[in-house]
Amino acid sequence: MARDSAEITQLLQAWRSGDRQAENLLFEIVLPDLRRLAQHYMRGERRDHSMEPTELVDQIYFKLTGARDRDWQNRGHFFAIAARAMRRYLIDHARARPDVECIPIAGISESFAIAPSRMDLAVEIEEHLEAMEKENPAWCTIVELKFFLGLTDDEAAGILNMHVRKLQREWFDARRWLFERHGRK
Repeated sequence: MARDSAEITQLLQAWRSGDRQAENLLFEIVLPDLRRLAQHYMRGERRDHSMEPTELVDQIYFKLTGARDRDWQNRGHFFAIAARAMRRYLIDHARARPDVECIPIAGISESFAIAPSRMDLAVEIEEHLEAMEKENPAWCTIVELKFFLGLTDDEAAGILNMHVRKLQREWFDARRWLFERHGRK
């Protein structure tokens, strides 16, 4: 995700206004990052998965182009939405498998690590994130950037135009919120 954040933000705003050239340039710029994001997600899937990273990018590309009217705040917001869409698409894809079985879990690992056999945990985390987004959208974005995209504190703070210490406090609060919600199940 090396492209200039301000340039992507400007393209997002122009795209929202209906500028087709901005849309084409935007997706030309972000496509390599969307591919890397899809590869990151697919590495966590089972070896015999029926989907390839390219197919995941294609599916999410169509979803993103349909969301042109969204109030895109900046580059970080765009990639957080893309990451969320990929994660949800993979969960929906897994749920549609005829042999999938979701089993309630008794505990949760410290890192929320999602192994291919932990579909139940992925669904539970997704439910928690949906609730978090309603209560505190900023926390949800931080979780997506830090946990799902694997960004460092400095990278996430840069994307969110936030001081690193503030991001770390928000990240701590978001994790505490998730652990408290998980304990209620």
